[in-house]
Amino acid sequence: MRFLERVDGFQRRHRWVGLPLAVVYKFYDDQAAYLAALLTYYGFLSLFPLLLILVAVLSTFLSDDPALRQRVLDSALGEFPVIGDQLGENIHSFHSSGVALAVGIAGSLYGSLGVAQAAQYALNKIWAVPRHARPDPFHSRLKGLVFLLILALGLCAFTLLSVAASQSYVFGVRLRGGTWIAATAASVCLNTLLLLASYKLLTHRTLPLRRLAAVALGGACAWQALQWVGTYYVSHVLRGTTATYGLFGIVLGLIAWLYVGALIFITAAEVGAVRVMHLWPRSLLTPFTDRVNLSPADRRAYRSYAATEAFKGFQKVRVRFDPPPPSKPRSDKTPDDTS
Repeated sequence: MRFLERVDGFQRRHRWVGLPLAVVYKFYDDQAAYLAALLTYYGFLSLFPLLLILVAVLSTFLSDDPALRQRVLDSALGEFPVIGDQLGENIHSFHSSGVALAVGIAGSLYGSLGVAQAAQYALNKIWAVPRHARPDPFHSRLKGLVFLLILALGLCAFTLLSVAASQSYVFGVRLRGGTWIAATAASVCLNTLLLLASYKLLTHRTLPLRRLAAVALGGACAWQALQWVGTYYVSHVLRGTTATYGLFGIVLGLIAWLYVGALIFITAAEVGAVRVMHLWPRSLLTPFTDRVNLSPADRRAYRSYAATEAFKGFQKVRVRFDPPPPSKPRSDKTPDDTS
């Protein structure tokens, strides 16, 4: 116990330990892994219909330039380096038609609105927005449509950047110097702006965007690093294995890729909430036992969790903390002692 007390005191005094620990505890308290799984589910539903729409639109507007059409499609699939090649090989089986476009639009709208709704729910939960203060179902879906429009514009910009740097590689092979560096920096900046825009639009409370800029930048860098790792993994590990795994590999790779991306999105929001809401330092043992003296950050966190579940504006939620139960007394008796 004395060792744990010394460790607890150390992490409370040092921000570089206490802040990450508080993020991990809030991640656990918010069940953020399940929130990321919900985002992954709706993202999976929306991705293939979006690709159907992309193929149909490219076939219609770039029918006279097959080379440019293929280049744009490859650049869009480049956002999924782990399974982009497999998606590209299989998506060509679809042809532009009115039925395919209608099915793509309907499926994409359902899945994409689900992504927007799941993101709103996750961010409002992370930022402790009471249920009665959240938008009603109509306004939340309107926000979702605006978010999807911003996201579509961002994806178009990403595609243009990918086309500009399409011949560049990451691990020292055939880099185009300034072009690749400029395209990478622009991608990170664009990701940062998209994260800030999503936090601002989908969270129903006023957020200090200046204080969140560093968090969003970190999330954007994490996403860029994930793309580099995925590209390297495909080039050096999965080369020639697509025929073996086939459709099974596409589904597993796509779900894993979307889940990691959702984790980056959720984790960045958790870091921002811990910093802005001053939810650190936490007590070291607070997730494991009731026999712990709560820190002020623990009390703020638990009060916010209770207030988040208020369904009505006239519903008053008050939180009171009693003294923690006493520790179990140590017995000095041996098994041979009798009384």
